[in-house]
Amino acid sequence: MVDVTHGGPTSGASTGVAPGFEIGELDLYHPKSWVTKYVFSQDAKVIAIQYGLTAMAIGLVALVLSWLMRMQLAFPGLLPFIDADHYYQFITMHGMIMVVYLLTALFLGGFGNYLIPLMLGARDMMFPYLNMLSYWIYLLAVLVLAAGFFVPGGPTGAGWTLYPPQAILGNTPGHQWGIIVMLVSLMLFIIGFTMGGLNYVVTVLQGRTRGMTLMRMPLTIWGIFTATVMALLAFPALFVGAVMMLFDRLLGTSFFMPAIVEMGEQTAYGGGSPILFQHLFWFFGHPEVYIVALPAFGIVSDLISTHARKNIFGYRMMVWAIVGIGALSFVVWAHHMYVSGMNPGFGFFFATTTLIIAIPTALKVYNWVLTLWRGDIHFTLPMLFALGFIVTFLNGGLTGLFLGNVVVDVPLSDTMFVVAHFHMVMGVAPILVIFGAIYHWYPKITGRMLDTTLGKIHFWVTFLGAYLIFFPMHYLGLLGVPRRYFEMGETAFVPPSAATLNVFITITALVVGAAQMLFLFNLAWSLRHGREAGGNPWRATTLEWQTPETPPAHGNWGAERPTVYRWAYDYSVPGAAEDFLPQNQPGPDPVVPGHAIAEGAR
Repeated sequence: MVDVTHGGPTSGASTGVAPGFEIGELDLYHPKSWVTKYVFSQDAKVIAIQYGLTAMAIGLVALVLSWLMRMQLAFPGLLPFIDADHYYQFITMHGMIMVVYLLTALFLGGFGNYLIPLMLGARDMMFPYLNMLSYWIYLLAVLVLAAGFFVPGGPTGAGWTLYPPQAILGNTPGHQWGIIVMLVSLMLFIIGFTMGGLNYVVTVLQGRTRGMTLMRMPLTIWGIFTATVMALLAFPALFVGAVMMLFDRLLGTSFFMPAIVEMGEQTAYGGGSPILFQHLFWFFGHPEVYIVALPAFGIVSDLISTHARKNIFGYRMMVWAIVGIGALSFVVWAHHMYVSGMNPGFGFFFATTTLIIAIPTALKVYNWVLTLWRGDIHFTLPMLFALGFIVTFLNGGLTGLFLGNVVVDVPLSDTMFVVAHFHMVMGVAPILVIFGAIYHWYPKITGRMLDTTLGKIHFWVTFLGAYLIFFPMHYLGLLGVPRRYFEMGETAFVPPSAATLNVFITITALVVGAAQMLFLFNLAWSLRHGREAGGNPWRATTLEWQTPETPPAHGNWGAERPTVYRWAYDYSVPGAAEDFLPQNQPGPDPVVPGHAIAEGAR
């Protein structure tokens, strides 16, 4: 039996006549005006671009905030408007924007919306109206977050983790309105994501074209799909925590607030547990790392295979590694809480699970390297960023092994070492993938190529600059330089060289930030003046490059959706006329060395 609209032959055969459709075509909404085509659009491709532009816009705000923080650390007092309150507000907003409103929105809302229908041979998401609604709720969440800059007292300065009781007590910046705005914004974001996330899951499970079995899906889709399922399970913990803290702040409940004295006076709170919020936050927070990382893993796999002209090594192993990482990420959250006074037995358990999750992650790195081994590597811009990601993620992961160990983490926990590690893994690495993905799929989105010279300048300044920023930061952490300090002052255990290093890091950060303006210029300039790309400039096998038109029209596939005959990685196949075989190209499988192994993926 075959679900011909949504699945593929259960036999896994690569040839033969595909059955007819059991279920009719998706009933698409056809826009009747410019507003319904480009503003309130139900086309997943337009919604993806809306997500991307909104995320990049709020990401630029976070970039400016990071510049201001670095200026304060390197040149205390140079910018007189930055006092202690503003500094902590900038930290909080920078962290929350980058982790949630930029990275999550770009990978799932941006790339998820654009690639899932195209890579699976679907005409659109299964629920287009719900998809449109998810973007507008995300936009509302971003606007509410940005409104925090304009409310009395400014945004919250509780740190991006929003730990109580500090977050809602007086004398914390933004304790009046800032924390309320932040919590409401997070709740809106989660509501909007849930709408989109359910859409992604249903489309992957029910919207695939004929012949597109699960084990023929590109790894990009596996990464986005697994991350979406994780987010649907993890975000409710943050949602519940936000609601409970909002009640503590507005209604005087004591979910997280213990009996506490503030400014010499006993507050009305009593009986709450601040540690409970930490568990709720990090039950979301650590899966969030992989909600961002798994789409990045999938995208990098596809970039490497395409630009090395070689089939991905160990496809099934890569799929199960993605799924395994997703499952294990829910049992490691408390390694963020070693300094909270947890029982040593729990510390041992979470240290062990943290080391175990490194195994499937390492398998992915080995498979990437083996895919590159003896490949016909083209050092295109997407490949440069993919290689930069592998090196950066490996470096960041190695410092994660330090921090996953209780006895090492406790003395390093409140130092700049943690800031450096977190930015390498959660900041630089996924952003390199985002850049690589944009350089790779921009020709499909616009029909134009991005300028290669500007792109190479952008890559080398970004890649080398990131290392010049965060490698010295590890050293500062080992010296004992604390994080979250507004200024060091005369600190006996911090040598004068640390101040010099802070100046160097800040100047480098300003240069790297300016290089991103070059990238934005390239995006805008190439839209009109870029070289015409054609339908498949990278000679790729996956379905999004086989559309009848570039950019793809509404409905993606013209009169008839494609039929899939093979997996997504038939590159440099001996006996084939060209060095790639598209997934929708019929015909017998060429003879491949080690065919019995590769057949499992077909």
